[in-house]
Amino acid sequence: MENKGFLFYLRIYRKILAQDIKSKMSYRADFIISTIGMVLTNVAGFISFWILFQNFSSINGWGYYEMLFLYGFSLVSITPVQCLFDNNWNLRILVREGDFIKYCFRPINLFFYFQSEIFDIKGLGQLAFGIGTIAYAWYRLALPVTVLAIVKLVVFLLSASLVMIALQNAAAATCFWLQNSFFILDFAFKLKDYSKYPITIFDPVFRFIFTFLLPIAFIAYYPSIVILRPDAIPLLSYLSPFVGIILFYLSYKFWMYGALKYDGTGS
Repeated sequence: MENKGFLFYLRIYRKILAQDIKSKMSYRADFIISTIGMVLTNVAGFISFWILFQNFSSINGWGYYEMLFLYGFSLVSITPVQCLFDNNWNLRILVREGDFIKYCFRPINLFFYFQSEIFDIKGLGQLAFGIGTIAYAWYRLALPVTVLAIVKLVVFLLSASLVMIALQNAAAATCFWLQNSFFILDFAFKLKDYSKYPITIFDPVFRFIFTFLLPIAFIAYYPSIVILRPDAIPLLSYLSPFVGIILFYLSYKFWMYGALKYDGTGS
């Protein structure tokens, strides 16, 4: 199982993805309504920033377009967890009812098999809106458009995504030990709402919590500083890619530990 290479899993994923999208497109009205709902939710967030800055020129040194950049950055960085890891929301039900056992008998990586089963295609609407928001804020802030800047943006967006994925993986995996794990998963997902704000607007206690205990500051604030304020980049911003990789790896090991301990009896 562990000796199978990247190309093998890529071929498997393409087949699973094609089947999942085909099944979802058979209910086009549901897809369209869900996508519109997600876009409207993000538009509401955009408008809330606009209303807020009608009364304030800046918030703790952060201007409107900088906040808008953070908002777009957070939208893009959380899209992978919504598109690629949405099946985590079903994990607790499958474990409780004993149906998770079916994933344990295939000769491929269990984590890959489970997560690849569902692709939340409506999240692509959020991705497009987030990219558009970043591009608009980038233009209004007159940030330089260079190959290096684009590479940095992609790298730090990916590292930020790994942090959100790690939080959800770890929260979802608690269902292997706890019956009421939904509240932990829901709490972890709602933390994303705080990621779109600069960590500096919070008091020192919450700065510490959001940096070292519940590291949502690595979803948007620290990685985006590399682009927004290149002349004053804190050390934690440079560490963002390593933080993302390490947290994802730890969450994967935690998820797999619970899955391999699963005996199929339900709870």
